[in-house]
Amino acid sequence: MNREIHVRICESVRVRFLGATRHNSPTESLWGSLKQARIHGRRFATRREAMDEAIDWLSFYNHGRLHSTLNYVSPMQFERSWYAAQRQQAA
Repeated sequence: MNREIHVRICESVRVRFLGATRHNSPTESLWGSLKQARIHGRRFATRREAMDEAIDWLSFYNHGRLHSTLNYVSPMQFERSWYAAQRQQAA
């Protein structure tokens, strides 16, 4: 991926969060992790190839990666468990 495309993708993502600076730390950490794990040092033939790589990593991050702050479960598993507990409490 050339630098111009990379910069455009990063800027388009960041624009969504302007004005919400107190929320930027987790977002910046997420994008930094993505870049370090899958983007830096790579050349992509097309924008689609770069986007597919980012989507693949985000899928892993949300469904497969165990998060210590979530008691070592994936975010999706944590969310499913949380919703199940909420339904149980409401019943």
